[in-house]
Amino acid sequence: MTPAGTRGPGPPSDPRDAPIGVFDSGVGGLTVLRAIHAQLPGESTIYLGDTARVPYGPKSPDTVRRYAREAAGFLTERGIKMLVIACNTATAHAFGTLSQGLDIPVLGVVEPGAREAAAASRSGVIGVIGTRGTVESGSYERAILAARADATVRSAACPLFVALAEEGWVSGEVPELAAHRYLDPLFAAEIDTLVLGCTHYPLLKPMLADVAGSGVRLVDSAEATARETARLLSARSLTSSGSAPIAHHYVTDDTHLFRELAGLFLGAPVERVESVALGQGPS
Repeated sequence: MTPAGTRGPGPPSDPRDAPIGVFDSGVGGLTVLRAIHAQLPGESTIYLGDTARVPYGPKSPDTVRRYAREAAGFLTERGIKMLVIACNTATAHAFGTLSQGLDIPVLGVVEPGAREAAAASRSGVIGVIGTRGTVESGSYERAILAARADATVRSAACPLFVALAEEGWVSGEVPELAAHRYLDPLFAAEIDTLVLGCTHYPLLKPMLADVAGSGVRLVDSAEATARETARLLSARSLTSSGSAPIAHHYVTDDTHLFRELAGLFLGAPVERVESVALGQGPS
């Protein structure tokens, strides 16, 4: 395992060609990384999954902030030009700390999806699904109401969806039964927009769209985050100059399971994953 303070190659001569840093507590943030690659195919990226300490949800806010600072420190040491917090829990608890403490753009996964849902909803009745920790934090509800004061937000925790996504069980009778169990109360409340407020959920998106029907628009927070990433880079004149993009992947635990799941979440195999230790040495 490589110490977190070990540096890789030096920064590029053109700051526009520095990588985008993305971190999550595990593999779910790979859906955000995939969306960034699709939206910005010319950008280099560094992904860090804190797989040794997943999940963040049950941890205290102070602990999550400490983990997030360590992850951000690891990535900023590698010369990133922007930080994307691809974890709903870390966004809820650490976005303010990181955005105030770093001199690069910092983006979380909550506000882009919330703003998109607020703009897309016709009636203002918006559903949010996520892990229990995300739903109980109220982060999406606050962000939606900040963007649209007249909105009504209905939320549902869907913990089984994470396991289904990681097993690749994303269609068929069992996922559909689970979706109806979780979502039918939201449909009864007449939502017209549904925010996928967990980075695992994009894998279930086709099934969820079938269950929701044509009258409910799905907002993929991973795709919304990628679009906002592109907007921020353009606004700061940080879009890549056109050099060949490079993708690096790091985890804080064994790499074998991550490689298996990365192929599922990214839609392509990951050849190389390095294991690093956070919170041990410089950060």
